[in-house]
Amino acid sequence: MKPEAKTFYKDTVKRVELLAPAGSPEALDAALGEGADAVYLGLRSFNARMRSSNFAFNQFEAAVQVCRDKLKKIYVTVNTVFEEREADRMYQLLEYLDRIKPDGIIVQDLGVVKMVRDHFPGLALHASTQMNVASSRGTNFLSRNGFKRAVLARELTLDEIRTIRQNTSLELEVFVHGALCVSASGLCLFSSYLGGKSANRGACTQACRRLYESETGKGYYFSPDDLQLIDYIPDLIEAGIESFKIEGRMKSAEYVGTVVSAYRHLIDSWQIDRERALVKAKAILQSDFARTKTSFFIPGGNPDYIHPDQAGGTGIHLGRIRDIRVIDDERWALMGSFDGLSEGDSIRIHRSDDSGRITAKIKGVKPQTNGMLLKIEGDWRQNDDVYLIQTASMARRYKPVLPNNLDRFRSFPSRHLAPRPQFTMPVSSKKNSLPDGFYALIGKVADLHAVLAVRPQKAMILFDKLNAESMRKNEQTLPFKRERLVLWLDPYFPESDASWLEPELDYWISRGVKQIVINNLGHFSILRGKDIELIAGPWLYAFNTWSSAFLFDQGVKYLIPPMEISKQDLQKLVEAFHPGAVMPIVFSYPSLFRIRGDLTARYDSKRFMDRDGLSYTLSGRRDYNVLVPDQPFSILDRTPFLRKEGFTKFILDLSNADSTRGLFRDIAKAADEAKILPNASRFNWKDGFYNEENASKS
Repeated sequence: MKPEAKTFYKDTVKRVELLAPAGSPEALDAALGEGADAVYLGLRSFNARMRSSNFAFNQFEAAVQVCRDKLKKIYVTVNTVFEEREADRMYQLLEYLDRIKPDGIIVQDLGVVKMVRDHFPGLALHASTQMNVASSRGTNFLSRNGFKRAVLARELTLDEIRTIRQNTSLELEVFVHGALCVSASGLCLFSSYLGGKSANRGACTQACRRLYESETGKGYYFSPDDLQLIDYIPDLIEAGIESFKIEGRMKSAEYVGTVVSAYRHLIDSWQIDRERALVKAKAILQSDFARTKTSFFIPGGNPDYIHPDQAGGTGIHLGRIRDIRVIDDERWALMGSFDGLSEGDSIRIHRSDDSGRITAKIKGVKPQTNGMLLKIEGDWRQNDDVYLIQTASMARRYKPVLPNNLDRFRSFPSRHLAPRPQFTMPVSSKKNSLPDGFYALIGKVADLHAVLAVRPQKAMILFDKLNAESMRKNEQTLPFKRERLVLWLDPYFPESDASWLEPELDYWISRGVKQIVINNLGHFSILRGKDIELIAGPWLYAFNTWSSAFLFDQGVKYLIPPMEISKQDLQKLVEAFHPGAVMPIVFSYPSLFRIRGDLTARYDSKRFMDRDGLSYTLSGRRDYNVLVPDQPFSILDRTPFLRKEGFTKFILDLSNADSTRGLFRDIAKAADEAKILPNASRFNWKDGFYNEENASKS
């Protein structure tokens, strides 16, 4: 190795940051006690782990002071979307954070970005993985808009990460350990579809971990293993990644301490003896009591990271509760034999019908000739599965870092009202570039002929690699003039897609395409300076006037609201913007999961049913899959009322609909007649996002 290379690696090691979760003060103690360089935590609103303990304001203020004194960094998660009615609360929170001055805030909502840039420029912006940034085009867009760091999407290969690092000056943060989502980062609608508990709001109910029934049996078809990149830490260090992030704000302090100690040891020791350091680090991780491990996409290829016969729970499977015995009026669970269990061990119980999960402690152990009896606290039942998540002997007490007396920490958010966002609405020189009426989005080039029955003003086509190739191949027979075609870009935009996407977009723009729907921040960079009208798609999550204003500032001409939006939030948008610039989706079979890789090649069945009897179809698109409900979303019958409120353009999303059975024609008729579709879902249209406060009052 050349001397200068050694120097580079040495310098890189010095600047690598080990970033740990602090979902509670106890986890903060463990993270700092085991040598984390930085921690991230949430306050009790606007963060993507609303079910974790999170920090009270005085605890947070004390934590910032402690980290500052210890030369550690502290980042705050503000990584959920907010509704217009919450704009004042968001403004007050950001004003408070600007006063306390953590080292950075992790954000998803573009409205937060707009608010920070306009009013609190002293706050360092970190792009959450929920922003779905997977390319250097995305990181460079963030850099131009005042960001300091991007937390990259998890579904990237090592080579893609290296390429991003080589093509951006932005700090890069990579998840290296913890739970995974089966859906690409920030592109899951499943939990929200089931009842408004949106992943974009920190309320995910983990539909991916459920038991599903298929034509070939039952299984956990969408429950991924846990990420573990301990083997690749030296490679990521050499690639120049600034921060290694451990997932786990819902995890115990013991878990945090165990994982931090393993990665701390490897980061500090791999240059001295890489093999020995790795062996020791892996030995430490043996006691993290999590799921089976995967390196996910890092090695490249289509990884094997889901095992349907393996329940989606964390911990070591102890077996099922075979029977219930009552001893001295107390319930004991009869289990199979398992060595080493003792009073005080922590377990996770999964309902046999997959209806829920609880965490409990073992209060007593009685060996039996045919197994063992466990006295377990809480509500449990026969046939429930039991997992060991922590032994009492593992429990380690860390020195508390927060002072006992927090009286001197008295800062709270103000009651100031958020000002109205200032923005520039683009003015088009071409009148009626999008005439009033219905627009139809299709998923396959072959459906361009079928969609003629809908008589759309323009046809929108999902412009992924498969359709781009097909459009070129069938260019002479496409039934729409190019100015009547709108390209709808895929929301997942990995680094490897840039090489084909940019030249293909240039080609179709040169052939007369006038509008493109963008669904990823990287699309702004790839279309920068091109003679095209930009339409902000639903995957940019414009739920409020602030996020919409940010998009209009970027040159967007039209806005497609998110699929999750409620009637109330949509009305708030058009109070601030001309309704002719807002194009709501009024029909769709929504993509609930968007999965990088091809699960259809592994599963014999493509149809799945959940515990509530709802059915879903897994659809393959070569490079990715989508999971689609058999029950569509429809507000077609509400279009007359929307027209009265000023809306003039509506989207029929037929991209996941079957065109072979006259469905397109039926939907077109229902749209023309504003009919109620039987068995259709309203999604969040009527009730909005799930709100725990409202639920408790009902």
